[in-house]
Amino acid sequence: MESSCSFPETADIETSSDDYARRFSGRVGNWFLKVQEEATLRMLAAHPAASILDVGGGHGQLVEALVRNGYRVTVFGSSDVCKMRIQKFIDGNRCSFEVGNILQLPYPPASFDVIVSYRLLSHVTRWPEFLSELARVAKTGVMIDYPAVQSINFIAPQLFRFKKRLEGNTRPFTAFKESQLLDLFESRSFQLADRYAQFFLPMVVHRVLKSPGLSSAVEGIFKMTGATHVFGSPVILKFLRKAA
Repeated sequence: MESSCSFPETADIETSSDDYARRFSGRVGNWFLKVQEEATLRMLAAHPAASILDVGGGHGQLVEALVRNGYRVTVFGSSDVCKMRIQKFIDGNRCSFEVGNILQLPYPPASFDVIVSYRLLSHVTRWPEFLSELARVAKTGVMIDYPAVQSINFIAPQLFRFKKRLEGNTRPFTAFKESQLLDLFESRSFQLADRYAQFFLPMVVHRVLKSPGLSSAVEGIFKMTGATHVFGSPVILKFLRKAA
């Protein structure tokens, strides 16, 4: 097995750590993950019992929900340490885990029905190569999330400094125009099938509020006005392979 230190992109080692998981602890963190889970399962409902490759999924945010709903899950990580938070699912034969280079996935084309990758794209420098690999090994679809350039997070850049003070270990990340991602997947014969912008307000604001009930009510208002659809972040995108 090739050593992870020789891989060019290993951001998932950080996102699979206990330190990273603390950002999603507590009642507000659980609410963040619930919103993400519900959107993900809704998008996957058309693919029952699908084989899923969760690239960079050592954070464990999706594994339990996926296996609970009958999906056949393989988590792919840049290092063996990335399986720490999902070890109980591996030990229980509820999912498998493999190590390798996320820019050169060790699978033939169309090896999995659906490829999922959350919390990773924004930290990958060679992101066109990364997304091209996801598309290559996907038989039916690809689901990713990304921070949006047009969100309120980037209307007010000083929020990053506030977020840094609150979370301590926050790293800079790349935000995307949705058109960048649409163009890349279009060039790989995929088309956008669904999208879901999760929050209008920056997540750090909800952490300060410390009230999932209040946050849910406030976000509900923004969703009803359509503001979240336009300015929300992070955004989950689902792409489907075009018919030949």
